[in-house]
Amino acid sequence: QVQLVESGGGLVQAGGSLRLSCAASGRTFRSYIMGWFRQAPGKEREFVARITWSGGTTYYADSVKGRFTISRDNAKNTVYLQMNNLKPEDTAVYYCAASPLISIRAQSYDYWGQGTQVSVSS
Repeated sequence: QVQLVESGGGLVQAGGSLRLSCAASGRTFRSYIMGWFRQAPGKEREFVARITWSGGTTYYADSVKGRFTISRDNAKNTVYLQMNNLKPEDTAVYYCAASPLISIRAQSYDYWGQGTQVSVSS
């Protein structure tokens, strides 16, 4: 069992930065693939980034590649999403999630946080 709590969202101007954190509870945290997803109003939830248990392999959606960086600290049971050069189209609720599989499909993720709002003004 893994419980996830996101933090770090907020309102920022275009071009600005935010760092999201996802604190996980549960001794099996380090065995899971961790991912970030987002959902904008009226749109489906979409994949943003994922990271393997060791942190050695990451993968990003094309829309955020070069601007966002996912990382994890297994000693702190925390995964991060550093978001730079934010754009208005990045506005969404951001969710972290845990999966036993290396996947970008939301259906593959078993555990989800409650989400944190990111709003980017133009």
